[in-house]
Amino acid sequence: MTDITIQKNSKGWYKGFKCDGHAGYAEYGQDIVCAALSVLTINTINSIENFAGDLMDVSSDEENGIITCTFRNKTGNISEEATLLMKSYELGVNGIFEQYGKEFLNIKFEEV
Repeated sequence: MTDITIQKNSKGWYKGFKCDGHAGYAEYGQDIVCAALSVLTINTINSIENFAGDLMDVSSDEENGIITCTFRNKTGNISEEATLLMKSYELGVNGIFEQYGKEFLNIKFEEV
C-alpha cells in the first residue's frame, strides 16, 4: 500500500507532500501502480524545481519507497506555477486511486 499525504495550511495553500510505501499491485519491477506514482511524484518535484523555482527540501529512501517534499516558504503561498503543478499531482494521484482503488493507494490531506 502506498500512502500519499498532501499537506496544506489552514488557508488551503500547499506546504508539501509525502509518498510512502510500495503499492503491492505486482512484483517488484512489474508494479504499474508503484511506477505510475513514482513517475508522478518525481516529475512533480522536477517540474517545480525547473519551471517554478520554488525552494523545497526533498528527501528519499528508495528501499522503503519514501519521497518527501516540503516547501521552504514559511510565510505564505508558493508560486502560481508550483500551485498548478501541485494541483496536477493531486489530479494524477486521484486518477490512479479511482482506477486501482483503496487496496493499493491511500490519499490523505493534512493541515500543517
